[in-house]
Amino acid sequence: MGEILLEVATDVPFGHGVPAQLGISGDALNVAAAAAAAGARTALLAVLPDDDLGQAVAARIAELGISTELLKFRPGQQGVYLVHCDPDGQREFSYARSGSVGSTLGPDDVDAGVFAAAGAVIAGGIACAISATSRAAVFRAAEVARRFVFDPNYRPRLTSVKDATAAVTGLSPKAFLVTPSFPGETSALLGTSSPAEAAATLRALGTANVAVTCGAEGIQLESDTDSAWIEAIPAPAVVDQTGAGDAFVGTLTARLVLGDSLPEAARYGAAAASLVVGGKGGTGFIPSFEQTRAHALGADTLGARTVDAPEGELSSHA
Repeated sequence: MGEILLEVATDVPFGHGVPAQLGISGDALNVAAAAAAAGARTALLAVLPDDDLGQAVAARIAELGISTELLKFRPGQQGVYLVHCDPDGQREFSYARSGSVGSTLGPDDVDAGVFAAAGAVIAGGIACAISATSRAAVFRAAEVARRFVFDPNYRPRLTSVKDATAAVTGLSPKAFLVTPSFPGETSALLGTSSPAEAAATLRALGTANVAVTCGAEGIQLESDTDSAWIEAIPAPAVVDQTGAGDAFVGTLTARLVLGDSLPEAARYGAAAASLVVGGKGGTGFIPSFEQTRAHALGADTLGARTVDAPEGELSSHA
């Protein structure tokens, strides 16, 4: 669940007359696309404009194998962002989303029966940040979902540290899985200085499973049954880093729902994330699960290893 955005991407710095490519993206769509590609039956709750553009966005959602049954259509403007990506994959963003139709998402849009029956419901900090009603919808989803997954996805341009921290601390006790990034989110929102400390903090809040993403280094996992470090998988090519974290979250959640263990699912998530950066835009390249699995198996087979926590670190998890 969340906001869908129109993406205007360029290979050169922003300027008059530069060529650009139109795409459909946004964290919610990127996550849903990855979950669908990983084998899960996936639907997307989002609000689109009731015009030709909204229909075009809905058509792209369907192309990605995502059910459109939960989409809402209302009068309003479509949120847009412009992004410039250099050959090394570095990004420069400019947003036009204030008051977007996507931000009108509210708690009344959350179908309690559908969300309770779903294998998992994924929401992010961006959905909490774009409006008060969207934030309320996320909290409503956390209350009714059988398994609620939260990606903090902290964006300083959208929200304050105080509000983002309140979202994490308020939603973590209800969460099946939380996926913060280190060091940016874990330091700003949790006040922790290491991935293990961040995971322990979230576990102490009541989160069942934690996956702390550490960029090109790897992922720290913590749960009742797993304490493991998963090595990152090098990307075959880097064109655009947009959507890599979203691909990890969507793939990880889908594989957990489909029965994989937390380390197995995280390994597949890492593989998917390293593949999507080879495409342009958030949904420019979504690998099939066959591609993701082959990439994971072809990487270092020692990528997952069990780690011993310092004495007492997991005492609050028992």
